[in-house]
Amino acid sequence: MDLIKNYLQQTQKPDGFLGSLMISSMNRHHAKLADWGMSHLVNISPDTVEELGCGGGRNVKVLLKKYPGAKISALDYSTLSVRKTMQTNHRAIMAKRCTVVQGSVAKLPFSSESMDLATAFETIYFWPDLAECFKEVYRTLKPAGIFLICNESDGTDEMGKKCETIIDGMKCYTQDQITACLKQADFSSVEVICHERKPWLTVIAIKGDAVK
Repeated sequence: MDLIKNYLQQTQKPDGFLGSLMISSMNRHHAKLADWGMSHLVNISPDTVEELGCGGGRNVKVLLKKYPGAKISALDYSTLSVRKTMQTNHRAIMAKRCTVVQGSVAKLPFSSESMDLATAFETIYFWPDLAECFKEVYRTLKPAGIFLICNESDGTDEMGKKCETIIDGMKCYTQDQITACLKQADFSSVEVICHERKPWLTVIAIKGDAVK
């Protein structure tokens, strides 16, 4: 039981052998969720993207393919995740289309109004002071920039509630809680998309008025 719990703790900040196993598992297990979330990004061509909580770098690779003209900055506060993301996207890094940095969403190492798109897949559960972290994302986005959040838990499902009791520091937010924090961070437009069969959430927030 201790081994299982220790393994599940790796979802927060992967490290060591168990962390490597968790990253590989998350890359596979969360792929359909991430692709479903990204499918709601339509009619945009971002030049700059920040992937926050990049894990093993699978979603960075998909974003690079989805937006061939974009440069992507990936961030994670796990040393192991940064290393895995760099391995997964080494060609894009060599081509200067991708950079990977270790850091915290509480103080993003990116310039103000430098990003067209920010993405956060299965990660806000662990962000400290959610509204303040959202303010940091807001700061880095250009006017009309888009913030995509994609969660497997809608904050009310039994699995999400169970994970909260097992994994230290995990909080599964409801769509109302996420929306309230985004509004507190001054995002002007917030759209929530719920999966028709699963407790999945995609949230799309816009900084300022969207460009028509």
